Amino acid sequence: MQKISILMAILALISCAAENKDAQQIVDQAILKAGGDKYDNTEIEFLFRGKEYGYKKTGGNYEYVRLFKDSARVIRDVLTNDGFTREIDGHEVAVPDSMAVKYSNSINSVIYFALLPYGLNDPAVNKSYLGDKNIKGKDYHKIQITFNQEGGGEDFEDIFVYWINVENYTIDYLAYKYSTDGGGMRFREALNERFVEGVRFADYINYKAPKSGLPADSDDVFLSGKLEELSRIELEDIKVNKL
Repeated sequence: MQKISILMAILALISCAAENKDAQQIVDQAILKAGGDKYDNTEIEFLFRGKEYGYKKTGGNYEYVRLFKDSARVIRDVLTNDGFTREIDGHEVAVPDSMAVKYSNSINSVIYFALLPYGLNDPAVNKSYLGDKNIKGKDYHKIQITFNQEGGGEDFEDIFVYWINVENYTIDYLAYKYSTDGGGMRFREALNERFVEGVRFADYINYKAPKSGLPADSDDVFLSGKLEELSRIELEDIKVNKL
């Protein structure tokens, strides 16, 4: 009996490894189709809800920028490998640690979603294959993403699920469960796909999903027509420059 138990445990580990390998291969293909190495040594700029955002990556160094006006002041937030800084009218100002974390998370979130699926290969990301799903006549791989505490940021407990098109490897739907600000769950449907200098971008319809549910099950709720539209995630004036 002990030998059988050991064998079953080994088979379970092999099965799990195979599923994770499949998930990794699918994500790799999605990133390749969306731009691949065009994300590296690149500067990307866009407008989102009246604010300018910038992304720059050279080697292992990155710089995220948010620029906007607050009354008569010009505020420039910068997030790099070294941390967060804020400038007001060209002068760096002190920011309490709690607010620096809040601003950093906000900038990182916008950049993360704008550049999907690029960030899905970050070192802190764990991938698992949940099977397939047919949505509106198209077949999708369901990939779940969780994060390690180390390197996973303040929101490392968040859970994401991505529906990746079986034929062209685009992320057409995604869902995520978060715990900040009382927690909740969102489901997003991609639209207005376009390529700028070989890099894929998409806008999203942002739906409110049942807080008590799981991201992996939100596709059925979406298909039932019971999700409430909250907002539109729309990127404007996108520019991509190779450095």
